Amino acid sequence: MIQAIGLTSNPRKELPPAVDDVSFEARPGRVTALLGAPGAGKTTTLRLMLELQRGRGITYFRGRPLHRIAHPSREVGVLLSEVPGHPARTIRGQLGMVCAAVGVPIRRVDEVIEAVGIVSLRDERLGTLSRGMDRRLGLACALLSDPHTLVLDDPAGGLSVTEGRWLHGILRAHAAHGGTVLFSTDDPKEAARTADRVITLEGGRLVADQEAADFARTRLRPRVAVRSPHAARLGALLAKEARAAQRSVEVVREDGNRLSVYGSTCADIGETAFRHGILVHRLADETGDMGPHATLPAEGLASATVVTSALLASASATSTPTDEAPTDDAPATDEPATAVAATGAHTPDEPGPATGSRTRPAASPGARALPQLPPPIAVRQAPSPLRPLRYELRRATGVGTGYLTAITVLVTSALLSVLLARIGHTPQPRLLAAWPRECPLPPAALGAGLLGALAFGEEFRHPALATDRGTVPRRLGLLAAKLLVASVTALALAVLTVGCDLEMLYLVYGRELVGVPADWPSLSASWIGLTVGCAWAGVLAAGIFRSTTAGLAAVLAVPVVVVPLVQKTLAGPSVRKAAGFSERLRELLLMQWPFGGARYIAAGARLVAQPVGGALMLSLTALLCAYLLTTLRRRVR
Repeated sequence: MIQAIGLTSNPRKELPPAVDDVSFEARPGRVTALLGAPGAGKTTTLRLMLELQRGRGITYFRGRPLHRIAHPSREVGVLLSEVPGHPARTIRGQLGMVCAAVGVPIRRVDEVIEAVGIVSLRDERLGTLSRGMDRRLGLACALLSDPHTLVLDDPAGGLSVTEGRWLHGILRAHAAHGGTVLFSTDDPKEAARTADRVITLEGGRLVADQEAADFARTRLRPRVAVRSPHAARLGALLAKEARAAQRSVEVVREDGNRLSVYGSTCADIGETAFRHGILVHRLADETGDMGPHATLPAEGLASATVVTSALLASASATSTPTDEAPTDDAPATDEPATAVAATGAHTPDEPGPATGSRTRPAASPGARALPQLPPPIAVRQAPSPLRPLRYELRRATGVGTGYLTAITVLVTSALLSVLLARIGHTPQPRLLAAWPRECPLPPAALGAGLLGALAFGEEFRHPALATDRGTVPRRLGLLAAKLLVASVTALALAVLTVGCDLEMLYLVYGRELVGVPADWPSLSASWIGLTVGCAWAGVLAAGIFRSTTAGLAAVLAVPVVVVPLVQKTLAGPSVRKAAGFSERLRELLLMQWPFGGARYIAAGARLVAQPVGGALMLSLTALLCAYLLTTLRRRVR
């Protein structure tokens, strides 16, 4: 059950709030529609409910606000827009990544793919999907963790009639299993056809909260859709006959050669066309919209009550064609254009039941079967610290960006090392790292920083975790997983770079330049520390500034800005020196450091004392503190 209480968005400068004091309920086992014209505040209302936008008010999902639910994705399945996934990722890869994030078994992917009917597209890229297939994938993401509540923003927008019927059948099946469904739409006929209760918004305010039957009776009215090559003449004749007979008939000229006639019947219009020899291509009963200012009964404004009535069926027209049968693929335009003629004694039509409205039976042998939902998850996995790591591994390996970056780094580094060896005057450590003195960082360090920046930058550009809370969660477990994967990637890149450079130098120049330096342990530690530090700096900076570009800029700022400052600080006069540091380090504990640990600690201290090492350590400390500060600030909010 959903209980929204006093939802109000923050005012926008001098403009009124987009949503003002909206309260309603959506009960389990029922489909609730949030109806309103574009700009009425439907999407803002859903975002306020899901705590994705700042404002006032609170929303309870089965008695708990979303921020109090330990696993929000298990309670609420969300589809707000297109699937927020990387265009190069496959459908199976996207769902597998979300599986790791929400903690469900990987076999769940095949179950939801089969339920939404995209088995044949499981290896397709997200960037190649049509609108209908994207909607199916979004619904699969929402159903992945078997949630009790579904919240969808205009799920049938842009879909064909067949796709829309299938999607509404899925929503109906979810409600039939005891779930709660809330979706937004701007089509009154869709709301009456699909929902059990319709909540109408206008200008950010709640104007009606009605059962679907009451909504159809007060908001919808029958009309006759006419298509004829002589539409203007036929409209004038219908208006003339209505004035002569003193009947309340309204003729509205639609786009092209179509008419919408209110207050008449197919038989009367057909007889008029026959008498005057007018060719008619289409003549069918439909259901029209009376507009947002339709007269509402007093009981329509009351709060939602528990109703155990059967489900409302289609409020769209049942067609009675003459020359050509109407098809769902060519519906008439809902919004009237220019009125062709008015009646002589015009009186408002009494609102009556919509054409085609009927009560849907609970279950009958001849009723259309609802689509099959994925099987429920019987046993939930216990929270595991490996869940963020699985997610990050699937995210990093699901697209080819990381592989392409690594190949580019290796090729650039190999070519640059050969060029430096040909020019000469380059020390062997810099030759193996392909690090010219004119460059702030070697290609391997830049590549590691870029991969680290992509780890968080892609999260904000393609937020796959949006189904969890709508934003990229700033959790320490996710940060630790990203730092660990970035460290392993940087370490592999550092080792492969040196190996490729050695092999290339050996192939081109022989054994002259491939000797191992005498101080290779300290050089190796410095090299690994540089690449891993750049990767960490990219991860933290991209997480703070929410951009891959900002993360890479922070990596470049370390040698360009921070290192000169550290060098200038260390170049100043020094009264005291840290002589005897290793001896005092041994005295820190009463027992000896095991395995010569004091020697390694002293070596690490010497690395940090270097300008580059000190600048990198200082930058990482500042970025980590900033990340933790933003995390704590968000939790307080």
